[in-house]
This record gives sequence, C-alpha cells and structure tokens, in this order.
Amino acid sequence: GLSYTWIFNNNPLYLQEDSRRFVSQATGSLYLAKVERWDVGNYSCAVSSVGAQRRVRGPPAALTLRGDGVMGEYEPKIEVRFPEIIHAAKGSSVRLECFALGK
Repeated sequence: GLSYTWIFNNNPLYLQEDSRRFVSQATGSLYLAKVERWDVGNYSCAVSSVGAQRRVRGPPAALTLRGDGVMGEYEPKIEVRFPEIIHAAKGSSVRLECFALGK
C-alpha cells in the first residue's frame, strides 16, 4: 500500500485532521478549508511504498493569499470517489470521503 505525507516549507507537516484540514489517504490530496495567513507557503507531497521500499517527493506548490480577498465563483459540486464495492468485516470501521464544494 501507499501512504501520503505532506511537507510544508521543507518541514514535515504533522496534520491533526479537523474541520479545516484533511489528507485523503485514497488520493493523497490535501484539502484546506478557509485558508489562513499561516497556511501560506510551499507544499510538497511525499508518497511512500512499503512493498517497494521507496519514497518519492513531488515538486513544491506555492500557496499564496489573494490581496483583494475575492474568491472565484463556481457552482456547488459534490466530489465523490467511492469504489464500486467496499468490503468490510463486521464490527470494523469504514471511511468514505465526500467533499462538498461551492459558494
């Protein structure tokens, strides 16, 4: 299996998932809601594979704040990436990711 971690300004980003920040372990995507001033910086994703005994780090992506405070308008949309079949043992936990976007 693969595991995803994020690096923020060349330091490991230890995220406590909350209502503002979330890392998808299905896709590795980092989601930020209501960006704050301290979120500004360079983000890189690192993907590790235990089986291949390898870790690869992607190029940094810069996050900046717009000075005018204007956010683009877009239609509400639900992002769902569920597999067709989810197998689970009785009494186990299953995590489904669904993101509602829009203004």
